[in-house]
Amino acid sequence: MKESFHKSLNLIIHQPVRLQIMTFLHLSKQAKFSDLKNELKVTDGNLGSHLEKLEKEKYIKIKKKFVLKKPTSIISITEKGENELVKYLETIKKLIS
Repeated sequence: MKESFHKSLNLIIHQPVRLQIMTFLHLSKQAKFSDLKNELKVTDGNLGSHLEKLEKEKYIKIKKKFVLKKPTSIISITEKGENELVKYLETIKKLIS
C-alpha cells in the first residue's frame, strides 16, 4: 500500500511548504514574494528553493519587475499548476475515502 500511495501522489506538491504556496496562489492567482514569505512564515532562502522547484515543473511562473523603484518578484500559478493541484487534491480525497 505504501508504494502505491507514493506513486499516486504528486510529491512536488505534497511537500508542506509547496502545498501552501500552491494553495495560496490558487486562491489569489498571484502574489509578491514578500507576501508569500510573510504568509507562510519562511525565510527568503527556504521560499526561494521551493519556488525554484515549482517553477522548474512549470507549476508557477515568476516575473521580476520594479515597483516604486524596488525589485519585486511576482509569482503566479500556471494552468499546468492549477491542473496538478486539482489532481493532487482529488487523489488525497480518494486516499482518505
